[in-house]
Amino acid sequence: MLNIGAHLSISKGILACGKEATSIGANTFQFFTRNPRGGKAKEIDSKDTNALLEYMKENNFSKILAHAPYTLNPCSKTEKTREFALETMKDDLRRMEYLPNNLYNFHPGSHVGQGIEKGIELIVNQLNEVLFEDMTTTVLLETMAGKGTEVGSKFQELKEILDGVTLNEKMGVCLDTCHVFDGGYDIKDNLEDVLEEFDKIIGIHKLKAIHLNDSKNFLGCHKDRHEKIGEGGIGLDALVGVINHPKLKDLPFFLETPNDLDGYKSEITLLRENYKF
Repeated sequence: MLNIGAHLSISKGILACGKEATSIGANTFQFFTRNPRGGKAKEIDSKDTNALLEYMKENNFSKILAHAPYTLNPCSKTEKTREFALETMKDDLRRMEYLPNNLYNFHPGSHVGQGIEKGIELIVNQLNEVLFEDMTTTVLLETMAGKGTEVGSKFQELKEILDGVTLNEKMGVCLDTCHVFDGGYDIKDNLEDVLEEFDKIIGIHKLKAIHLNDSKNFLGCHKDRHEKIGEGGIGLDALVGVINHPKLKDLPFFLETPNDLDGYKSEITLLRENYKF
């Protein structure tokens, strides 16, 4: 089965989000843990989260993915910004235990002129402070496009972060197709080579989820602008190749394309029609 969903709003509650996912043909979904620009999260409604867990069982859901706010930057040169990242991630991971055994994704951040090694050091320090032994959530580093001073546009940078984390078994990677393409990894014409490189540097077992997006730009542009499936520089054939690759086919895929619900439904239908397993 193709495990696919889209980024949905939980403004009406997490169970409503699950039901909205099934209405568009999805069997998973992604959501922001709080306002994507930051701020305080809503109080947890345990009845709502428990109802979602039951609904997921009844409807054969794959793992769902929580996304940290965009403003979370653990490697900022500003202490206040790093403190916000630390407290936000601590709170998010505590809250994720109401939805056990799922996924939590974050952008590694931008070193803003401190240098890539300093950025990696700060990210590792935060992860070693927020991860805890009995957590059930897997925390994912997202592959980035490399705009500005972003950390994580190269597989080697992600490896260095992972290697520095004490509770390494709690960590994984979310590969964003738009980001890696914009970052210079040719998943359009050389997907096999890209995955072999990922496996050699990080280990394919660490790849836990995929953001399935086309790109408005060209290979190696470092722009990070998502496009609808089949309408960008990567193209439909290449993205169909991603969902059908033997090493990827069982992962959860999450659409972050510029769409409304009907658009997501159309894309999910298209991708299911082209899934071979």
